[in-house]
Amino acid sequence: MALYVQKFGGTSVGSVERIRAVAERVARFVATGDQVVVVVSAMSGETNRLVDLAQAIHSDPEEREMDVLLASGEQVSIALTAMALIDQGVAARSYLADQVAIHTQGQHTRSRIKKIDTERLRADIEAGRVPVVAGFQGVDGDGNVTTLGRGGSDTTAVALAAALEADECQIYTDVDGVYTTDPRVVPDARRLDRITFEEMLEMASLGAKVLHPRSVEFAGKYGIALRVLSSFEDDGPGTLITVEESNTMEQPVVSGIAFARDEAKITVQGAPDVPGVASKMIGPVSAAGIDVDMIVQNVGAAGQTDFTFTVKRGDYADAMRLVRSVADEMGAGEVTGDNRIVKISAVGVGMRSHAGVAMRMFDALAAENINIQMISTSEIKISVVVDEKYLELAVRAIHEAFELSGNGKEEV
Repeated sequence: MALYVQKFGGTSVGSVERIRAVAERVARFVATGDQVVVVVSAMSGETNRLVDLAQAIHSDPEEREMDVLLASGEQVSIALTAMALIDQGVAARSYLADQVAIHTQGQHTRSRIKKIDTERLRADIEAGRVPVVAGFQGVDGDGNVTTLGRGGSDTTAVALAAALEADECQIYTDVDGVYTTDPRVVPDARRLDRITFEEMLEMASLGAKVLHPRSVEFAGKYGIALRVLSSFEDDGPGTLITVEESNTMEQPVVSGIAFARDEAKITVQGAPDVPGVASKMIGPVSAAGIDVDMIVQNVGAAGQTDFTFTVKRGDYADAMRLVRSVADEMGAGEVTGDNRIVKISAVGVGMRSHAGVAMRMFDALAAENINIQMISTSEIKISVVVDEKYLELAVRAIHEAFELSGNGKEEV
């Protein structure tokens, strides 16, 4: 007997037919003697509908009330899923986050899970019932409904798996696992049988949409085996995300290629080459809640230096306004920007033990006459910024350079 936490996203519960399919899948696990806790998101499209309703009332809704509104989406899906399970002959009971309870802290619309009370869930599991828990939401110390932000249902599932000491947390989505890159860009991208937490966290942070980085980080912290599976296909082992095992065969140099389309860069020319210039330039941007990613500061000459950094495309206009103000104050030169760039990253723990990985990537881009605008590296990642018109060509070239294509499954 094993205990699984199974999470189903919005597309998986997007209709009555899909909810029935989820119930049938869970019922098969229960029939084999396994114990299951189900976590579901709001039905696909529901969150967007609720946001539109809120903005029709007010262009900038109060965050506490937004949490109350958005949390209602999961209430519908947990009740319908529990009904479908009961119709399958499986005892089930639905729970909102405050009924479990999932305690959170931090700001509304982006709170974080603090702890989970498992007594009620364990009682159901022992009694042979399947708890169906609302993802994406919690309750703070003052009893207010809170939501966890983007990817919140994945995080709920992993947190429940950790609290219940589950054997595995299974994330059901519209793809059958984690691929070496997006198959829509490289049709012969390969599904990975296994990937490490480190690699998955990097890929999720760098643009891969399969899992949200917070859920991967949580799973890695608590050592929860995490598996990505398709909710639309019955067969297939999916992709297991786990710790790096020293006794496995040598890891491939690169496991996957991630990319992010929503990038923009800002360059300040002729900034004073003095201590603290980076802090003065980035400080107001960060204070405005804008995430700064790649940063390059050139070697100073004649008392001046050029400074370039990237932000998300949606933050580009605000960041430009803030940087121009700072540049004027410090007497810097022209401030230029480009919101037509993309970031492409090669990720793999095998980089630790292989030399020449960066050169292999750069040669692949050079062969296609693709200019690299910025470079960033870490122990298991190499990222480059290129013009957005070269995205698909660059991804295919790098994917081929590291021999990641193929119809066969990766050997571990």
